[in-house]
Amino acid sequence: MAKKNNKTEDQFAQIEETLSRTEQYIEDNQKNLITIVGALVLVIALFIGYQNLYIAPMEKEAQADMFMAELYFQKDSFNLALNGDGQYLGFVDIADEYSSTKAGSLANYYAGLAYLNSGDFENAIEYLGDFSSDDMVLSALALGCIGDAYMELSDLNNALSFYEDAAAKNINDFTTPRYMLKQAMIHESNGDVADALVLYKGIESDYKASREGNGIEKYIARAENAL
Repeated sequence: MAKKNNKTEDQFAQIEETLSRTEQYIEDNQKNLITIVGALVLVIALFIGYQNLYIAPMEKEAQADMFMAELYFQKDSFNLALNGDGQYLGFVDIADEYSSTKAGSLANYYAGLAYLNSGDFENAIEYLGDFSSDDMVLSALALGCIGDAYMELSDLNNALSFYEDAAAKNINDFTTPRYMLKQAMIHESNGDVADALVLYKGIESDYKASREGNGIEKYIARAENAL
Protein backbone atom coordinates (compact mmCIF):
# COMPACT_ATOMS: atom_id res chain seq x y z
CA MET A 1 0.00 0.00 0.00
CA ALA A 2 2.90 2.30 0.88
CA LYS A 3 4.51 1.65 -2.51
CA LYS A 4 1.28 2.61 -4.28
CA ASN A 5 1.02 5.85 -2.30
CA ASN A 6 4.65 6.68 -3.05
CA LYS A 7 4.09 6.05 -6.77
CA THR A 8 1.02 8.32 -6.78
CA GLU A 9 2.93 11.04 -4.94
CA ASP A 10 5.76 10.76 -7.47
CA GLN A 11 3.31 11.12 -10.35
CA PHE A 12 1.75 14.21 -8.78
CA ALA A 13 5.21 15.65 -8.20
CA GLN A 14 6.09 15.10 -11.88
CA ILE A 15 2.86 16.74 -13.00
CA GLU A 16 3.46 19.73 -10.72
CA GLU A 17 7.03 20.03 -12.02
CA THR A 18 5.80 19.95 -15.64
CA LEU A 19 3.15 22.58 -14.91
CA SER A 20 5.72 24.74 -13.19
CA ARG A 21 8.06 24.50 -16.19
CA THR A 22 5.19 25.34 -18.56
CA GLU A 23 4.18 28.36 -16.46
CA GLN A 24 7.79 29.51 -16.31
CA TYR A 25 8.18 29.09 -20.09
CA ILE A 26 5.01 31.11 -20.73
CA GLU A 27 6.18 33.79 -18.33
CA ASP A 28 9.65 33.96 -19.91
CA ASN A 29 8.29 34.00 -23.47
CA GLN A 30 5.08 35.93 -22.95
CA LYS A 31 5.88 38.66 -25.46
CA ASN A 32 6.89 36.16 -28.16
CA LEU A 33 3.80 34.04 -27.58
CA ILE A 34 1.53 37.08 -27.76
CA THR A 35 3.23 38.08 -31.03
CA ILE A 36 2.77 34.58 -32.49
CA VAL A 37 -0.88 34.36 -31.43
CA GLY A 38 -1.52 37.85 -32.78
CA ALA A 39 0.09 36.92 -36.10
CA LEU A 40 -2.05 33.78 -36.37
CA VAL A 41 -5.21 35.77 -35.63
CA LEU A 42 -4.21 38.33 -38.27
CA VAL A 43 -3.55 35.63 -40.89
CA ILE A 44 -6.94 34.00 -40.19
CA ALA A 45 -8.69 37.38 -40.34
CA LEU A 46 -6.97 38.24 -43.64
CA PHE A 47 -7.92 34.86 -45.12
CA ILE A 48 -11.57 35.23 -44.10
CA GLY A 49 -11.61 38.77 -45.45
CA TYR A 50 -10.02 37.65 -48.72
CA GLN A 51 -12.60 34.90 -49.16
CA ASN A 52 -15.63 37.02 -48.24
CA LEU A 53 -14.69 40.41 -49.65
CA TYR A 54 -12.69 39.42 -52.74
CA ILE A 55 -13.26 35.84 -53.86
CA ALA A 56 -17.02 35.67 -53.18
CA PRO A 57 -17.87 38.76 -55.31
CA MET A 58 -15.54 37.53 -58.07
CA GLU A 59 -17.25 34.16 -58.00
CA LYS A 60 -20.61 35.83 -58.59
CA GLU A 61 -19.20 37.93 -61.45
CA ALA A 62 -17.62 34.88 -63.06
CA GLN A 63 -20.86 32.89 -62.86
CA ALA A 64 -22.78 35.78 -64.45
CA ASP A 65 -20.24 36.00 -67.29
CA MET A 66 -20.39 32.21 -67.77
CA PHE A 67 -24.09 32.31 -68.57
CA MET A 68 -23.83 33.47 -72.20
CA ALA A 69 -20.72 31.41 -72.89
CA GLU A 70 -22.56 28.28 -71.75
CA LEU A 71 -25.52 29.15 -73.98
CA TYR A 72 -23.23 29.45 -76.98
CA PHE A 73 -21.57 26.17 -76.04
CA GLN A 74 -24.93 24.40 -75.87
CA LYS A 75 -25.71 25.72 -79.36
CA ASP A 76 -22.36 24.40 -80.66
CA SER A 77 -21.25 27.99 -81.34
CA PHE A 78 -17.79 27.14 -80.09
CA ASN A 79 -15.98 30.22 -81.37
CA LEU A 80 -18.41 32.53 -79.56
CA ALA A 81 -18.29 30.31 -76.49
CA LEU A 82 -14.51 30.55 -76.45
CA ASN A 83 -13.95 34.18 -77.39
CA GLY A 84 -17.19 35.94 -76.50
CA ASP A 85 -19.38 38.10 -78.68
CA GLY A 86 -18.00 41.54 -77.89
CA GLN A 87 -20.51 42.11 -75.12
CA TYR A 88 -20.09 38.96 -73.04
CA LEU A 89 -16.82 37.22 -72.22
CA GLY A 90 -15.97 33.80 -73.57
CA PHE A 91 -14.47 30.90 -71.67
CA VAL A 92 -10.89 31.89 -72.52
CA ASP A 93 -11.17 35.31 -70.88
CA ILE A 94 -13.24 34.00 -67.99
CA ALA A 95 -10.59 31.36 -67.25
CA ASP A 96 -7.92 34.06 -67.31
CA GLU A 97 -9.67 36.85 -65.41
CA TYR A 98 -11.29 34.62 -62.79
CA SER A 99 -8.59 31.99 -62.40
CA SER A 100 -8.86 32.04 -58.59
CA THR A 101 -12.57 31.10 -58.63
CA LYS A 102 -14.39 27.80 -59.14
CA ALA A 103 -16.21 29.30 -62.13
CA GLY A 104 -12.87 30.27 -63.64
CA SER A 105 -11.62 26.72 -63.26
CA LEU A 106 -14.83 25.39 -64.82
CA ALA A 107 -14.26 27.76 -67.75
CA ASN A 108 -11.04 25.84 -68.42
CA TYR A 109 -13.07 22.65 -68.73
CA TYR A 110 -15.59 24.19 -71.12
CA ALA A 111 -12.82 25.84 -73.14
CA GLY A 112 -11.05 22.49 -73.44
CA LEU A 113 -14.22 20.81 -74.69
CA ALA A 114 -14.90 23.65 -77.12
CA TYR A 115 -11.38 23.40 -78.54
CA LEU A 116 -11.73 19.60 -78.74
CA ASN A 117 -14.96 19.95 -80.72
CA SER A 118 -13.34 22.60 -82.93
CA GLY A 119 -10.40 20.36 -83.81
CA ASP A 120 -7.81 22.42 -81.91
CA PHE A 121 -6.43 19.51 -79.95
CA GLU A 122 -3.31 21.20 -78.55
CA ASN A 123 -5.38 23.94 -76.91
CA ALA A 124 -7.88 21.32 -75.74
CA ILE A 125 -5.09 19.52 -73.88
CA GLU A 126 -3.81 22.78 -72.39
CA TYR A 127 -7.15 24.01 -71.04
CA LEU A 128 -8.37 20.64 -69.84
CA GLY A 129 -5.05 20.22 -68.06
CA ASP A 130 -5.63 23.50 -66.22
CA PHE A 131 -9.03 22.34 -64.96
CA SER A 132 -9.33 21.17 -61.37
CA SER A 133 -12.42 20.31 -59.39
CA ASP A 134 -13.68 18.41 -56.37
CA ASP A 135 -16.26 16.85 -58.69
CA MET A 136 -14.75 13.43 -59.31
CA VAL A 137 -16.87 12.68 -62.38
CA LEU A 138 -15.93 15.95 -64.12
CA SER A 139 -12.29 15.38 -63.16
CA ALA A 140 -12.41 11.92 -64.76
CA LEU A 141 -14.12 13.28 -67.88
CA ALA A 142 -11.47 15.99 -68.22
CA LEU A 143 -8.72 13.37 -68.14
CA GLY A 144 -10.62 11.24 -70.64
CA CYS A 145 -11.07 14.19 -72.99
CA ILE A 146 -7.33 14.85 -72.86
CA GLY A 147 -6.97 11.23 -73.91
CA ASP A 148 -9.38 11.87 -76.79
CA ALA A 149 -7.30 14.87 -77.90
CA TYR A 150 -4.14 12.77 -77.90
CA MET A 151 -5.97 10.11 -79.91
CA GLU A 152 -6.83 12.73 -82.52
CA LEU A 153 -3.14 13.65 -82.61
CA SER A 154 -2.29 9.93 -83.11
CA ASP A 155 -0.35 9.90 -79.85
CA LEU A 156 -1.57 6.54 -78.61
CA ASN A 157 0.83 6.28 -75.69
CA ASN A 158 -0.35 9.50 -74.07
CA ALA A 159 -3.96 8.70 -74.95
CA LEU A 160 -3.69 5.33 -73.21
CA SER A 161 -2.08 6.90 -70.15
CA PHE A 162 -4.88 9.46 -69.75
CA TYR A 163 -7.58 6.84 -70.33
CA GLU A 164 -6.03 4.76 -67.55
CA ASP A 165 -6.03 7.75 -65.22
CA ALA A 166 -9.61 8.63 -66.17
CA ALA A 167 -10.87 5.09 -65.50
CA ALA A 168 -9.18 5.00 -62.10
CA LYS A 169 -10.02 8.57 -61.03
CA ASN A 170 -13.42 7.71 -59.62
CA ILE A 171 -14.64 4.14 -59.93
CA ASN A 172 -18.25 4.33 -61.12
CA ASP A 173 -20.60 2.83 -63.69
CA PHE A 174 -20.32 5.80 -66.07
CA THR A 175 -16.72 6.90 -66.61
CA THR A 176 -14.87 3.73 -65.58
CA PRO A 177 -16.23 1.33 -68.26
CA ARG A 178 -16.14 4.15 -70.82
CA TYR A 179 -12.40 4.58 -70.48
CA MET A 180 -11.72 0.90 -69.94
CA LEU A 181 -13.23 0.30 -73.39
CA LYS A 182 -11.08 3.01 -74.95
CA GLN A 183 -7.99 1.51 -73.35
CA ALA A 184 -8.90 -1.93 -74.67
CA MET A 185 -9.38 -0.65 -78.20
CA ILE A 186 -5.92 0.94 -78.16
CA HIS A 187 -4.41 -2.30 -76.90
CA GLU A 188 -6.19 -4.24 -79.59
CA SER A 189 -5.05 -1.84 -82.32
CA ASN A 190 -1.47 -2.22 -81.03
CA GLY A 191 -1.76 -6.00 -81.22
CA ASP A 192 -1.89 -6.41 -77.44
CA VAL A 193 -5.00 -8.54 -77.68
CA ALA A 194 -4.52 -10.29 -74.33
CA ASP A 195 -4.49 -6.93 -72.51
CA ALA A 196 -7.57 -5.84 -74.42
CA LEU A 197 -9.38 -9.06 -73.51
CA VAL A 198 -8.73 -8.52 -69.79
CA LEU A 199 -10.39 -5.10 -70.02
CA TYR A 200 -13.31 -6.38 -72.08
CA LYS A 201 -13.95 -9.14 -69.56
CA GLY A 202 -13.63 -6.64 -66.72
CA ILE A 203 -16.41 -4.59 -68.27
CA GLU A 204 -18.52 -7.73 -68.70
CA SER A 205 -18.09 -8.82 -65.08
CA ASP A 206 -18.21 -5.47 -63.29
CA TYR A 207 -20.12 -3.08 -65.55
CA LYS A 208 -22.56 -5.28 -67.45
CA ALA A 209 -25.40 -2.77 -66.99
CA SER A 210 -23.38 0.12 -68.39
CA ARG A 211 -23.63 1.42 -71.95
CA GLU A 212 -20.27 -0.17 -72.72
CA GLY A 213 -21.37 -3.45 -71.15
CA ASN A 214 -24.24 -3.71 -73.61
CA GLY A 215 -22.86 -5.84 -76.43
CA ILE A 216 -19.42 -6.32 -74.87
CA GLU A 217 -19.62 -10.00 -75.83
CA LYS A 218 -18.79 -9.18 -79.47
CA TYR A 219 -15.57 -7.47 -78.38
CA ILE A 220 -14.69 -10.44 -76.21
CA ALA A 221 -15.38 -12.89 -79.04
CA ARG A 222 -13.29 -10.84 -81.47
CA ALA A 223 -10.36 -10.70 -79.07
CA GLU A 224 -10.56 -14.41 -78.21
CA ASN A 225 -10.60 -15.30 -81.92
CA ALA A 226 -7.52 -13.17 -82.46
CA LEU A 227 -5.47 -14.97 -79.81
